Amino acid sequence: MKPFLGLRVAVVGLGRAGLPAARRLSQWGAVVTCWDDGVAARAEASAEGLNVTEPHDFDALLLSPGIPHLLPSAHPSALAARKAGKPILADVEFLFRAVRAAGSQARFVGITGTNGKSTTTALLAHLLRRAGIAVEVGGNLGPAALDMQILPDDGVYVLEMSSYMLERIDTLRFNVAAMLNLSPDHLDRHGDMAGYRAAKARIFAAQQAGDVAVVGQDDEATASLGQGVAAQLVPISGQAQQAIGVWATDYSLRDTQGPIADLSRSATLPGTHNAQNAAAAVAMALALGLPREGLAEGLETYPGLPHRQEMVGRIGAVRFINDSKATNADSAARALASYDRVIWIAGGIGKEGGIAPLTEFFPRIAEAFLIGRNSPEFGATLSAHAVPNRICGTLAEAVPAAAEAALAGAADVVLLSPAAASWDQFTGFDARGDAFRTMVRALPGAKF
Repeated sequence: MKPFLGLRVAVVGLGRAGLPAARRLSQWGAVVTCWDDGVAARAEASAEGLNVTEPHDFDALLLSPGIPHLLPSAHPSALAARKAGKPILADVEFLFRAVRAAGSQARFVGITGTNGKSTTTALLAHLLRRAGIAVEVGGNLGPAALDMQILPDDGVYVLEMSSYMLERIDTLRFNVAAMLNLSPDHLDRHGDMAGYRAAKARIFAAQQAGDVAVVGQDDEATASLGQGVAAQLVPISGQAQQAIGVWATDYSLRDTQGPIADLSRSATLPGTHNAQNAAAAVAMALALGLPREGLAEGLETYPGLPHRQEMVGRIGAVRFINDSKATNADSAARALASYDRVIWIAGGIGKEGGIAPLTEFFPRIAEAFLIGRNSPEFGATLSAHAVPNRICGTLAEAVPAAAEAALAGAADVVLLSPAAASWDQFTGFDARGDAFRTMVRALPGAKF
């Protein structure tokens, strides 16, 4: 199969998504030019026999999601593409075109939102696999899009879509698309909240009347997006009954036909935020034709994802929870709301507004142990609300100190939910969470 025979594609950014894209596009007949600003990445691509040179003349630019094409400053390759009138695309766009060129009518599901998209993506894939459906899952989560296989007509691609990816799709049409929630994030990349919202809304851009749009109702910015969709609208909520759609109240997940599942039996889906994630996954599963009878068991057997309220250890009655994926205040709020009393480890590179949006949860915090660049600002906010806190600086110092406080009786949960990005001290939230897990399991008496 050569769906891109002779197409000149410049692949810029040879990381997790870029290098697999260069390989696969070459296999599919494209004339690929590769580039990365890092010497090591260029050397790796050269060693594989790929053509590595700064791109100047091409038909399309595949720009890795983390590299800006507009704000805060455009990469030179993006400037060249815009000057030449060439499209700047994400790898998922090429996957979609290749699948359709192969004659496959496999369905595409896109899932986005500020928080919860990884859990919802993995949960839906879990439900589909239990039903015996061929699934490829990835995108912003897991395998890169161009590492995926061409599925048959009855297969389903379940793709987590970031705002960075969504602003670089063109013809990609999602048969089922979900927008979970919106809160300020990545504003340096999108300019302001309106720009961020517009990028996220592109998940519905190519949908038609026969498609399904699943839209969260638990924040106004998201709920209002349902007003303009061309697809069938399915509202979802983790906390309030809806006239149509799927919702959860008091751990009961249901739709207009009646109860679907008791979420109190789903240990890996705590809190109202996960109730919304479950509602979204179930709404999409039903839209894809899964029978409702097996959904409850599917929710109960979902194993969960690392770094999303993952219990990594226990010392006596004290549980240690790794929620390193909480890189903003809104995400941390969801974790704090799940526990009555916590020892909180937080900090890193704070987002706009810091932790001020979390004040309603401050009474749940017995003591906070702060790490990273913005720990002084976080500490000042907590002190202004009489929340005990210590600036530890590093996770290695915070973990034993937090454990000591918890074991002294302050709380029975030690929660790493940083409300901040990790780049000041780690290579990513996953590295931060892995370090936390390792440190917890090294504590005297830890069981896991």
